[in-house]
Amino acid sequence: MMRTINLITIICLSALPLMAQQDAQTSMYFFNPLQFNAGYAGSTNNLTITGVTRAQWVGWEGAPKTQFFSIHAPIAQKHIGVGGNLSYDRIGSRSGVNAMGNFAYHIQLNDDDMRLSLGASAGIQQNQYNFSGLNVTDNTDPNFLQSNSTLKANFGFGAYLYAKRFYAGVSVPQLVKRSIDNNTGNSVAQRHLYAMAGYVHKVNSVIDLKPSLLLKYTANGPLVMDVNVSAHLYNQIWFGVLYRINDAVGFNASYQVKDFCMIGYAYDFPVNGKLVNQWGSHEFMLRFDIRTKNNAFLSPRYF
Repeated sequence: MMRTINLITIICLSALPLMAQQDAQTSMYFFNPLQFNAGYAGSTNNLTITGVTRAQWVGWEGAPKTQFFSIHAPIAQKHIGVGGNLSYDRIGSRSGVNAMGNFAYHIQLNDDDMRLSLGASAGIQQNQYNFSGLNVTDNTDPNFLQSNSTLKANFGFGAYLYAKRFYAGVSVPQLVKRSIDNNTGNSVAQRHLYAMAGYVHKVNSVIDLKPSLLLKYTANGPLVMDVNVSAHLYNQIWFGVLYRINDAVGFNASYQVKDFCMIGYAYDFPVNGKLVNQWGSHEFMLRFDIRTKNNAFLSPRYF
């Protein structure tokens, strides 16, 4: 009975008219902002490859599952960044695939290597509803008679200001509002506005502290705010705590295996009282920074 209730709840979340549909979220966004800000492309000074997998609300049937993959690098003496990212997101009966190419132009602002990057992205997004696994009471309901799929173009924009110990950015990864349901046209993917910032404070030769903030806003939806504070130990280990306002608390940890490889894990648990009988959300990250020609490693990497 409880599994049935859980599945109904998840399906309702995914099948309601999505006038305020939220993009998939991750807790270790500060290591892979390319998923929502095209201006990040080429900012790491190396060929950077990142993979993230997230299982949300573990224990709920039909709960969200998300995978991200991104790759980017600087070219033209670090004045230009190019890259791409691929994501897969599934919740209940709905799944989506998003493939984007990214281009960014980097402007050096001072001798301390502070740069402003202006980026654009373009690609395609597929959304699919598959109702074959549902037990439907009314078999004549036209909304559940057949699965449907949409394929739409997507465009985005991002600005990213960064130095070795500071970053800030604003972005709209989805500029075009569009229907994601061919049957009714009621499900509409909205524009999301992101704003982010972070700073690294050197406490001593062993410890750095990095507070970071992510804001996400969409029309007719709540403002989502992630506040994270991380400690960086011995230029190799990260420990952090997360508070997503009125939604979740959690922690994250990552380890710099070598100069070119980082692994990470994050866990968060809802605190809004709306979700019961589940075991929180788990997220894993693997990141490679591969030295490109004429570019030295920037170690340690904070962002």
